[in-house]
Amino acid sequence: MKKKASHLSNAAFSQPSFPLNLSTLHPHASIDGLPKMRNTLIFAGNSCPVLTGQICENLGMQPASAELTQFSNGETSVRILTSVREKDVFVVQSGSASINDSIMELLIMISACKGGSANKVTAVLPYFPYSRQSKKKSHRGAITARMLANLMGVAGVKHVITVDLHASQMQGFFKCPVDNLHAEPILAKWIRHNVPNWREAVVVSKNAGGTKRVTSLADALKLNFGIVTTDRKRVSNMTASMIMRHFDHSVDSQPALESSRPIPNRGAREPAPEREKTPKRDVTPPRTSRIVTDLQGSPKRVNGSSARTSNLSLAESADDNVTPPARSPEPSVNGEADYDDHKASEVTHGRLVQGRIVEDDFPSPDRSAADVSLHDEDPMTMSHASSFFAPEPQSLGGSGDAAASSDEEDNAFENPNAEHMITLVGNVKNRTVFIVDDMIDKAGSWIAAAETVIKKGGAKKVYCMATHGIFGGDSLEQLQACECIHQIVVTNSFPIDKDRARNISKLVVLDLSFLLAEAIRRNHYGESISPLFQHSGD
Repeated sequence: MKKKASHLSNAAFSQPSFPLNLSTLHPHASIDGLPKMRNTLIFAGNSCPVLTGQICENLGMQPASAELTQFSNGETSVRILTSVREKDVFVVQSGSASINDSIMELLIMISACKGGSANKVTAVLPYFPYSRQSKKKSHRGAITARMLANLMGVAGVKHVITVDLHASQMQGFFKCPVDNLHAEPILAKWIRHNVPNWREAVVVSKNAGGTKRVTSLADALKLNFGIVTTDRKRVSNMTASMIMRHFDHSVDSQPALESSRPIPNRGAREPAPEREKTPKRDVTPPRTSRIVTDLQGSPKRVNGSSARTSNLSLAESADDNVTPPARSPEPSVNGEADYDDHKASEVTHGRLVQGRIVEDDFPSPDRSAADVSLHDEDPMTMSHASSFFAPEPQSLGGSGDAAASSDEEDNAFENPNAEHMITLVGNVKNRTVFIVDDMIDKAGSWIAAAETVIKKGGAKKVYCMATHGIFGGDSLEQLQACECIHQIVVTNSFPIDKDRARNISKLVVLDLSFLLAEAIRRNHYGESISPLFQHSGD
C-alpha cells in the first residue's frame, strides 16, 4: 500500500510560501528575454518545491513532471514522468525537517535519471545536508558529509551546485566538480539598500570559526570588523588555585631551611653545605598565580603567600650589581600596571550565565558548585593535584575544530551550572552591528553575542545575518523575543514554515532563486560562473 502521492504540477508553484523581498535581486541575474534552454529538465524534490518553481520561472521553464511517493513503511518511491534521454537534468533538493527522507529522495531521483539515459545529472543543493559533520569529532566518529558525497557519486551525479558550505574544504569530498556559490553579494546589497548609515557599521563574528566569512563581507563593504569569543570559566582552574594555596600554607608553616640562613656579604665564602639531603624549595610561583609590582616596584604575589614574596625580594636584593628589571608604566591603585595602549579600549569582557549577560556582582554558579564539592575536603586527597590539571579541549588548538565551536557553545550555554567569559574585540560603540555566520540553528550564541555588543559594547542596533535559516526548536521565537536583536536576515535556502514565519516580525527572507537560476544557465551553456561571486557597484 502506498501513502498519499505527491504529484508535482504547475499549480504547486503559483504562490510562494511567504512574502519574499523581491528588491534584493542578484546584480548578475538579468535573465529576462533569454530563449528557453533546450534539452534541459529541472526536477523538484519535496523539500523545496516553491524555490524550484521560482528558479524555473526565472529561466522561462516549467518544472519537469515526477511522482514522489512513500510506501506505508516509509520507503521512498520515485517515478520520472517524462523522457530524460540525452537531456541535461538538474535535481533541486535542500534540507528539511525530514532530512533523511530528503536525502533518499535525492539519491533515488539521481539514480532514476541516470538510468533513464540522461546526458548529465546535476544536483542543486541550496543547503547541503550533514555539512556540520565534515570532520571527526571523536576517535570513533564518522565523516558523514564525505559519506553523503560518496553516495551521490554512486547514484550518478556529475556536478554539484550548492551555497555557502559550512566548511569549504568539503568540495574535496566529491569526485565531480562542485560550485560553492556565495550569498554574500545578496546580503551586501540588502545592507546597502535597507540599513541606514551602514557605512559606519561593524561586521562581527560570533565565534572564532567564522572570522574568514566576516572579514570577507567587511572587505566587500569596506567596514571594520570584530569578533566575539566565549571561554568556559573552568572550575578546575579555581580548584587548582585553592590546592596550590593549600600547598603554600603547608610549606610556609614549616621551619624555613634555606630562607632562615643569613645572606652572606659580597666576596665572602659560603660554608660548605652539609652532606645530608635538604629539601629544596622552588621559588617559582605556581602557574595559577601572578606576579605584579606594588607601589615600591617590588614583586608581589597576588594569589600566594606573603612570606615567599619577602624571601624572593631578599634574594634578589643580595647582589647590588644586578641590574633591576625595567619598571612597567605607572601602576594603578589595585597594583597592576596600566598601559596607555588605545587598543586596550577595544577589548570588552563580560560574564555569561545560562547564555545571558549578567552583572559583575552576580553570584557565580561555578564558584558555588566548587565550594560544595570542596567543603570539608580531606587534606590527604588534596595531594592528588594532577587530577585537577587534566587538559581540556580548546576550540583553536589540538584536535579542536574551530568551525564546530558554534555548535558546541550552544550546547554549553544550556548548562545552568556553567559560567562563561565572553570577550568582544572591536569598537562597536554607537554603531550598527552585523553578526554574520553561515547558518542559524540554535539561538544561544546569537543572543549572547547580541547582548554583548549592546550591553557591553554600546552598539545601537544588531542585525543577525546568515545564509541558511534552519531555526531548530523554538530558536526563531527566542530571537524574536530578544530585545537586543533588531532584525534576522536569512535566505530561502532552507524552507521555513509559512505560518511560523508570518508571526516573526523581525524575519527578513532574501531570494536565492535568481542566483541559482543564473548558475544553472551558465552551467548549461558552459559559461563562467565567476561573475556570480562579484559584488555590484550600487
